[in-house]
Amino acid sequence: MRRLLLGLLALTTALLLGTGGTAAPAAVAAAPAFKVLALYNGTWDAAHIDFVKEANAWFPKTAAAENFSYTATTDWNLLANGGVDAYDVVLFLDDAPQTAAQRAGFERYMRAGGGWLGFHVSAFTTDAGGWNWYYNQFLGSGNFRSNTWGPTTAVLRTENASHPVAASLPTTWTSAVSEWYSWSNNLRANPDIKVLASVDPSSFPLGTDPDQSWYSGDYPIVWTNTKYRMLYANFGHNAMNYSTNTRLSSTFASATQNRMLIDALRWLADAPTTPADPWYTLTNEGNGRCVDTRAAATANGTVVQQYTCNGTQAQQFRITATDSGYSRLAVRTAPAQAVDVTDRSTADGAPLQLWAYGGGTNQQWRAVTEPSGRTRFVARHSGKCLTASTGTADSVPLVQRTCDDSPSQSFRLTAQP
Repeated sequence: MRRLLLGLLALTTALLLGTGGTAAPAAVAAAPAFKVLALYNGTWDAAHIDFVKEANAWFPKTAAAENFSYTATTDWNLLANGGVDAYDVVLFLDDAPQTAAQRAGFERYMRAGGGWLGFHVSAFTTDAGGWNWYYNQFLGSGNFRSNTWGPTTAVLRTENASHPVAASLPTTWTSAVSEWYSWSNNLRANPDIKVLASVDPSSFPLGTDPDQSWYSGDYPIVWTNTKYRMLYANFGHNAMNYSTNTRLSSTFASATQNRMLIDALRWLADAPTTPADPWYTLTNEGNGRCVDTRAAATANGTVVQQYTCNGTQAQQFRITATDSGYSRLAVRTAPAQAVDVTDRSTADGAPLQLWAYGGGTNQQWRAVTEPSGRTRFVARHSGKCLTASTGTADSVPLVQRTCDDSPSQSFRLTAQP
């Protein structure tokens, strides 16, 4: 209902702006498909604090790319006073509700059909009986039992692949680095719990300290309780140099794990899951080279270049519609990053780069199908075309130039699995 009202509001605004003798704008920003509220404390353990900082940078970028809103706050009383009702999904980043009023408000929200995603510490307790509904019934995990140390990646095995959150996952995949928890309750003995990912035996031994490693056993990592629209993910602890308070790993370093999180949010919000659009390689007609991100990097400022086609994910792009016939080009290694004209330049020869998608017109392209079936890409802010070199040398940066229908501005799209 909230999403329907937002959509009607956006449509009404568009109609009003287009009447009364005033020209309507070229495009009206679409209302977010759903709203996410992240609750955190950010006060205990440098690794957990660092995860919160990283999450509060990654989720807003992803929200802009995936059309949802993201609000982060330390005001856990939004659970108690009904403020949470304005949101489709609630995230617990590094804690759980502490007061009786907060706990009662959260239980009410979940029983009313709200969505919830909890990370790592949100399930940690040594007193499950102190909030029986949350730890023993809702999560099903009970008390914290043990952990691995130090933080490492894990090979995870996908289970219940028909579930919307697991549908896009490969059979096994590598997580980002985390510390891993185990629990006093047997989750598989609970008929309401559905495990979506667990530690694959190939991960053992899991941990770097021989006294705090797992050598065998069954360790669920991602699961849902079928009585609620909820998901728990047992990651959210970055590796740290505690003496310098320096981050040594990223919770968002796994593209597969990131994709799962996006699909999870959409499922929790009862919005369509992705991927809705295929990935493509873009092969230039003039020189046979592929559009590529230099050194497979994903950071802001990464050069977008031409390179010998090699089938890697650094050469795979998704074309996702924004509005008015334009789209953003996202690279598979970092779906929140977009192909961007550097410094919003409108000049011929302005180079292309990756940059966090923020809706800028220099990050949007009109994909024009040519009579040959190939495609050219026209920048929204400048009206100029994405252009490759006329030569075949690798690592030459791609640029924008005045559209001239030349082969260097024509690309063959090949769908990738």
